[in-house]
Amino acid sequence: MSETSDGVDFALAAYREEGAWTVHELAHDTLVDVETLAHALRRFPGDHGAVGLVAVDEDFFVLVRVAGPQTRVLLSDITAADEWELAASAVDFLHLPPPEDDDEQAPAGDLDLLGDLGVPAMDLAILLDDVDSYPDEILSDVARRLGFGEQFDDAVGLTSA
Repeated sequence: MSETSDGVDFALAAYREEGAWTVHELAHDTLVDVETLAHALRRFPGDHGAVGLVAVDEDFFVLVRVAGPQTRVLLSDITAADEWELAASAVDFLHLPPPEDDDEQAPAGDLDLLGDLGVPAMDLAILLDDVDSYPDEILSDVARRLGFGEQFDDAVGLTSA
């Protein structure tokens, strides 16, 4: 397994208060596992909780959404759990068996965790189905649909399209 913070492309928290989105960078020491990340997200205010967006090694991403005591998780590629502690902790959190060597890339977890914010499960599934897209591109698209695309792109150094 790789070190937790090695390979992290970016880690952001996003939350909406009174209709306006705010994006913060998350400290890499909060990326140990899903529980630690969820704990860090709970400190942000937000009308509908907070969403954590973490991309690793231009390979996969984890979305974590907390609202009150509830934590919802989506891992973009279950096979990442073989190499990355954060991905493995997402698989554990979701009570899924670890991936097998011959498993195909596939998302795991709650595809509808952003449904009430404007990104339905089907739309997220379509974005995840594009194997040629990098995590930052997919998450930029998600952020745009949620309403904080510009802030996201600025935070991760993408130029707005």
